[in-house]
Amino acid sequence: MKTILTISALTITLGYFSLTNLAFAQETRPAEDMDAIVKLDEIVQLSEHVYRHGQESNVFIVTSEGIIVVDGTCTPKGAEWFKEELNRRFGVPVKYVILSHDHESHICDTQVFNDTAITVAHEKALPHIVREGRNSVVPQLLFDETMEIRLSGVRVVLYYFGASHSDNLIQVHIPDEGVLTATDVVRAGKGIGLPDYRDSNIDGLIDVLTSLSQLENVDIVVPGHGPITDQASFGYYRTYMIALRDRILDALAKDMTIEEILATVTMDDFSDYGNYDQWLRANIISMWDNMYRQREPNADTKNMYDAQYPIGFPLGGDGQH
Repeated sequence: MKTILTISALTITLGYFSLTNLAFAQETRPAEDMDAIVKLDEIVQLSEHVYRHGQESNVFIVTSEGIIVVDGTCTPKGAEWFKEELNRRFGVPVKYVILSHDHESHICDTQVFNDTAITVAHEKALPHIVREGRNSVVPQLLFDETMEIRLSGVRVVLYYFGASHSDNLIQVHIPDEGVLTATDVVRAGKGIGLPDYRDSNIDGLIDVLTSLSQLENVDIVVPGHGPITDQASFGYYRTYMIALRDRILDALAKDMTIEEILATVTMDDFSDYGNYDQWLRANIISMWDNMYRQREPNADTKNMYDAQYPIGFPLGGDGQH
């Protein structure tokens, strides 16, 4: 179901604030400088209305009637500083907060905007946030497939393509300015996008990468971590994921143990990918875990197969997601 929300429906509750300090050029850098190292609390202008704070998915859209913030800021200066900085630079309130998914490393301290903002998330994010006691706002407005937010003529489209990195991850698109925030499904350039797959739907993630690589009106892709990129990164990661999945399935069909898989599924043809050295082991183990639970072996090997699952096998690796 598609939902369209405009600010006019909320002005009675939230009030109207005029734009007093929309200073784009004084304290931001143009998108052409994106290859420079981004400081943790640096604010960078990506397009006419779209900015990025730091190196994660904390994107915000500035309009004359207010600001739309995507995800939280888990940076050293914190959410209170970020809120004050938005007010100092732009002089308009945050009207919407969009949560990309329930993982706390992306949505921490978003409750700081509760005094002015309505928070939006996918409907499946809510039970995770409540059950886990996330350090975040509890979303008030939920959707299932797509949703549009329009503020001062700026259109922001939210997509849910199904379970992928989590069962509630959404993508945030500002189509008229060619900016897509693709949290936790890709890294810049040719790279492995996730450290592991413990909270992932593998086939769903591959399908999402396909959809995002074909999405129209995308010039800039903001990943969940690291430098900005473009749609080619979705294709690189998709190719790697399909190869990893299929090689592990082939090894399982040959009754190989996880120890044997780690020794033989080396993915050497992807050794030029970013994060290969840091994340390959965790990628293999967590992919094996996913595939183990999604297939049934032949009857003559089932007993041995059942005995091969060592509960608590260490994932190894590191990284945020």
